[in-house]
Amino acid sequence: MKSSAFVHRAVVMQLQSGGSGDDANRFAVLAHLSYDMEDPFAVTATFSHDGRVLARWRLAREMLAEGLRRPVGEGDVRFSPRYARGWHELRMDFYGEHKGDGERHHAVVHAWAPAVERFLEETYRVVAPGDEQVEVDSFLSELLANG
Repeated sequence: MKSSAFVHRAVVMQLQSGGSGDDANRFAVLAHLSYDMEDPFAVTATFSHDGRVLARWRLAREMLAEGLRRPVGEGDVRFSPRYARGWHELRMDFYGEHKGDGERHHAVVHAWAPAVERFLEETYRVVAPGDEQVEVDSFLSELLANG
């Protein structure tokens, strides 16, 4: 039987409401960051407020780490570092479905970068960057058995 290692960290982040500037209104949301060595390339971020799940995103671990140093992403998820008011933040832009006016739903979340860095360091103790492996044969067998 194969063992599995799991990392979880709850982090308070800020959801930006209205406007696109960094000084726009923000309110606290709880983000549950999780990592499972069974899916070694991904981090799951579950955002909640007042006990309600607002969104769940599956993120590339490597992209999350890169976003702490430089802007990354071109699609539905984009990360960029921000240095303001003595804080090092990670800005996360999430794009969703198109609205009736043709624009896309867009959420901006700000995280204290050192908290994200600590979470990533914990994941690196489970699976070091570059050591990620996916068992393709097992994956295909499971996929075909469920299909």
